[in-house]
Amino acid sequence: QVQLVESGGGLVQFGGSLRLSCAVSGSFFSIDILWWYRQAPGKEREWVAYITSDGGTTYADSVKGRFTISRDNAKNTVYLQMNSLQFEDTAVYYCAADVRSDPRPILKEYWGQGTQVTVSS
Repeated sequence: QVQLVESGGGLVQFGGSLRLSCAVSGSFFSIDILWWYRQAPGKEREWVAYITSDGGTTYADSVKGRFTISRDNAKNTVYLQMNSLQFEDTAVYYCAADVRSDPRPILKEYWGQGTQVTVSS
């Protein structure tokens, strides 16, 4: 099994910053793509950002220019640096990993438990 553990969530002021971390552990050969999603109460889950194994990044329009996704392959960890936080950013944030169990290009996706981010005035 593969486990993802998120940390860094909490309460932050409007306009402030927060950095989320997600560490991947367990049995796997490699991690291809790492994702951040979020879900606010009463709303659908929303894709936020993803990063490829070689460091290529892609962002949702809602966070572009404010959020930065990065990864440390040596630590099997993905980060989400969130700046200029807005009330609309309040949500449970989830990380996900597309993982290979062996060198074959077969991926399985695993999810973390989520961490709450609340933006207050």
